Amino acid sequence: MRLILLWLLNACALLAVAYLMPASIQLASFAAALIAALLLGLVNTVLRPLLVLLTLPVTLLTFGLFLFVVNGLMFWLAGSLLEGFVVNGFWPGVFGALLYSIIASLLSSLLAARKGK
Repeated sequence: MRLILLWLLNACALLAVAYLMPASIQLASFAAALIAALLLGLVNTVLRPLLVLLTLPVTLLTFGLFLFVVNGLMFWLAGSLLEGFVVNGFWPGVFGALLYSIIASLLSSLLAARKGK
């Protein structure tokens, strides 16, 4: 049940990002947001650790700032793979991924705070 709720919250976070960045990121519907949230979760679980490992020297040289590039690439990749989810370029992917992370973590923290009550 908690996993489904987190999935719904991540889809809502994606909708919020598309609302806040309408020229750069578009979502066709809530169903597209659900699929995109699922794909982002899979990409971040499977592909991101490999990319982080491969880019570790650059990440260390940039004091971790290169992770923003990796996150942006994952966000852009998800937008390239889905028809109803569009990310218009690399920099919108970086800023969208950053905004998505912030909103999703805020929503998840609300869920965790509510669970503690």
